[in-house]
Amino acid sequence: MEEKFIAAWMEARATAQRMGVRLRPMEEADAMRQAHYCLRGHRVSDGFQILADKRHLELTLEALAVDKRFTALFSDEEADTALGRLLENGFYTK
Repeated sequence: MEEKFIAAWMEARATAQRMGVRLRPMEEADAMRQAHYCLRGHRVSDGFQILADKRHLELTLEALAVDKRFTALFSDEEADTALGRLLENGFYTK
């Protein structure tokens, strides 16, 4: 499951970069550690805010963290953080 999450996140990051969003470099081998770190923080990343402004929150780590395919990879607190950030910025799931 981790491999599928990492592949999905890397693809989302690549799509965001093609849209002109500048993201910090990240190694695939470090992706899960970085994902947990980001979701434990109290502030959203610059990339998240840019994607929110462009109305492409589906490309964020937070959207993947609440995706039913990947929820088992994250704690309840991390999922709550992700969902809260998304909802605060107008994202909703169908």
